[in-house]
Amino acid sequence: MSPYLGELASVMAVFSFAIVAPGADTAMVMRQSLVHGRRAGILTAFGVGTSLLFHLTYTILGLGLIVSQSLLLFSVIKWAGAAYLAYMGIMALRAPAPTLPEPGVRLATPMSNLRAFGLGFLTNALNPKPILFFLSLFSVLVSHETPALVKGGYGLVMAACLILWFSAVSCFLTMPKVRNAFSRAGLWINRVTGAVFIAFSVRLALSRAE
Repeated sequence: MSPYLGELASVMAVFSFAIVAPGADTAMVMRQSLVHGRRAGILTAFGVGTSLLFHLTYTILGLGLIVSQSLLLFSVIKWAGAAYLAYMGIMALRAPAPTLPEPGVRLATPMSNLRAFGLGFLTNALNPKPILFFLSLFSVLVSHETPALVKGGYGLVMAACLILWFSAVSCFLTMPKVRNAFSRAGLWINRVTGAVFIAFSVRLALSRAE
């Protein structure tokens, strides 16, 4: 078996736990799916996956190490991410109860594809924790002799799996029975997700580069 396949298997074994662990990305995909529908949820998932490739690219190029060692750069990204999550949380708390349309019925004012994608991208891109995660993951499990192109291939597999997972979450949440269950929650959808975003904002603000 190719040593690269063994490396990929090791990387994915660890990454699979990171995928399913609840976080700001999960909260964003869930809210998008429940409030704006399956299409918005899946596009948000693609935004998160694309952002993951963004993190991986500069990690492979060595820029991730610079960011992790620079307190200033880490702090700038950290506070920008915390402010963004806090803003999303406040907006969710202030929003009225979402109106969930019947299956097959389009929203009167659907969220644009670009905005849905951008929300997913920014939620992940403004979080400095992936920088540290990928640096440690690649340092421990991936050989320094592995070509950058192969490492990029690992990243594509990781991003694809992340997109598939969040797309599956979106599809599940927008199933008629599940949607109906959440529709009865009404205003609590925005209240809970708003509180979650603010909690992750505080958690990110208190985090340190280690």
